[in-house]
Amino acid sequence: MLTSQRKQHILSVLRRDGNVVAKSLSEELGLSEDTIRRDLRELAGEGLLLRVHGGALPLAAAEADFAGRQQLAPDEKVAIGRAAARLVKPGQVVFIDGGTTAVQLARHLPANLRATVVTHSPSVAVELASHAGIEVVLIGGRLFRHSMVAVGSAAMAAISRIHADTYFMGVTGVHAEAGLTTGDLEEAEIKRALMGSAAETVVMASSEKIGAASAWVVNPVASAGTLLVSPQAPAAALVPLRRAGLAILRSDDADGGKAADTAGGASELSGAR
Repeated sequence: MLTSQRKQHILSVLRRDGNVVAKSLSEELGLSEDTIRRDLRELAGEGLLLRVHGGALPLAAAEADFAGRQQLAPDEKVAIGRAAARLVKPGQVVFIDGGTTAVQLARHLPANLRATVVTHSPSVAVELASHAGIEVVLIGGRLFRHSMVAVGSAAMAAISRIHADTYFMGVTGVHAEAGLTTGDLEEAEIKRALMGSAAETVVMASSEKIGAASAWVVNPVASAGTLLVSPQAPAAALVPLRRAGLAILRSDDADGGKAADTAGGASELSGAR
């Protein structure tokens, strides 16, 4: 088998199974593990997969820059943002992450809602500037232009002094084994701090993020309470996430006020700190 054929086969297995195990693939093809690992290194260098111990995972498409991410699953992000906005209750203090889905959340908060939004995203803050009932607390720090969010020690210190009801989190990848991931070390640290300062975390993820992974781990998937997805989310990819302990809430269910779908049944999202 030619090198190009092997690489296409590896990518085909990755799309089909959601992961590649070097040992299994070497046995299937009758090749050495060193050959498979070399192919994986080259494919990773081309930005086509993420190498992990023993094999590879799909690389998160959401690692594109902010402008590029606006073109990824725009209809899903609107639906997820609208559904997330319905989960914010009057009087709550909520963290809203940076990113394109978070902007949609801010955009769909009800006009009569009175609550406090804490965000490290200038884009989210600007979106809420004309919302009379929302008290906006903007966390400062060094601007990470890729995601248009504040990072660094100043942002970490500010987050540590706040207790929020819910953190609406954006990530580039949600994978049962790799966890909740993002493409930058400092951004991962900020997300981890926000999770630690909130009573619960709702992860907002469009389809291209489900089953994908980036290099920097925020936390295991079970550390978040709920994963909010669109009806287009691949059903097979959600199964291992349920097994890992995530409650799955579809955006159409959230709009209708239905409960989150968990491995052991249904549970309503808590609104209390």
